[in-house]
Amino acid sequence: MGGRGRACVVVLGDFGRSPRMQYHALSLARQASLEVDVVAYGGSEPHKAVLEHESIHIHTMVQWPRVMQGWPKILRPLMLVMKPIYQFIMLLWFLCIKAPAPDVFLVQNPPSVPTLTAVAWASWIRRSAFIIDWHNFGYTLLALSLGRSNLFVVVYCWFEKHYGKMADGSFCVTRAMQHELAQNWGIKAAVLYDQPPEFFHPAALKEKHELFCRLDKNFQLPLGVRDCFSCETTTGGDSTSDETLLTTLVGSNICVKANRPALIVSSTSWTSDEDFGILLEAAVMYDRRVAAILNEDDCTDQEVLWTEMHHGKKYLYPRLLFVITGKGPDKEKYEQKIRKLNLKRVAFRTMWLSAEDYPLLLGSADLGVCLHTSSSGLDLPMKVVDMFGCGLPVCAVSYSCIKELVKVEKNGLLFSSSSELADELLMLFKGFPDDCDALKSLRDGAQETGASSRWATEWEEHAKPFLLEVISRKNE
Repeated sequence: MGGRGRACVVVLGDFGRSPRMQYHALSLARQASLEVDVVAYGGSEPHKAVLEHESIHIHTMVQWPRVMQGWPKILRPLMLVMKPIYQFIMLLWFLCIKAPAPDVFLVQNPPSVPTLTAVAWASWIRRSAFIIDWHNFGYTLLALSLGRSNLFVVVYCWFEKHYGKMADGSFCVTRAMQHELAQNWGIKAAVLYDQPPEFFHPAALKEKHELFCRLDKNFQLPLGVRDCFSCETTTGGDSTSDETLLTTLVGSNICVKANRPALIVSSTSWTSDEDFGILLEAAVMYDRRVAAILNEDDCTDQEVLWTEMHHGKKYLYPRLLFVITGKGPDKEKYEQKIRKLNLKRVAFRTMWLSAEDYPLLLGSADLGVCLHTSSSGLDLPMKVVDMFGCGLPVCAVSYSCIKELVKVEKNGLLFSSSSELADELLMLFKGFPDDCDALKSLRDGAQETGASSRWATEWEEHAKPFLLEVISRKNE
């Protein structure tokens, strides 16, 4: 491995929101026995396993000043030039001065500018190997807001290709991306599929009860706001409560509530490559179609209906509780839209969970929904991988390479419109929780998928030998 036995993981972003790079850092430390320096931005807290590992050292960079983000629109072109220059200088300072010299730099892409340039320079200065982990293409993300023909996008694409070719090695997340890099970029990349780490697993009943006791305050609505779950939250989020939305404590035994809702989870970065409006429209359609099937008219008193549901009255179709996790620029816009919905059997909650609680939420849910479409059409949503690791079946937006991950009618379903998603919700949850064979079949498939491979196994088989070869070649 060379004399230094060190790797540097580079993320020009919030390291706590970069799970794949956290897993890389853990594997480099645990499986390759390297000292690992992480150069990234702060913000969200990484997983406890990363923070507590004695061989992982996190160096937090100073972000582009927030005051600059409020510049007038006319000055945006100037910001698009100045911000990368600032980031480039910051990266070089940390990669060449603050962090010890590594055997290898492993950098997340995107963002590509100025990350790839800075790491290429640092690897030359410090005589280290340079490996890119291609999650997507940066220029396609920039094109979502500026358009493919924009000059900044064209220049960005040139930088991404030029410096991408300078790397000593590359990983990528799909075979489709591997083909694109080889055919049109002249870059040979090894496929390293996202796989769930060991802390993603189906939650035990005790874990579910304790999680929902902790999260009780997240489910409470502001005073005066009501929906079909308002009367089922305790007051104050007491972690010792005997009852949660899903479970109840009877004596010393934890039981699943007979009138529990179907819990659906979707994680999002609240960005333009995920059309969250599809999910809102599907929820409205589900609500209206169930009312029509049950011959309920528009005059049905919601409060009476909610009281009956709370006291255990069963219907052919359950209430749906959508829990949406994540942070991002479009969150407030969609929260405003959610507040305007008037639904009888569907409710939404948005929240940000710790790296330890997020897997438990997935492991407690009945279905996952993925709205990721990919700016390039060549990457796969890691959130679906995590869901499968927790044995959670998925309904996902259909796009070019999603079938590399979601096997239709085995571990999930695909949809192309809000109406299709609403149809799938009706089909899967009819007779919930006891008489929904289609949902149970998908859950079995998701559990099989999740159990078939884990991150540590995938990394040991595909990443470790590749990484050792690149370092050895560089040291010759």
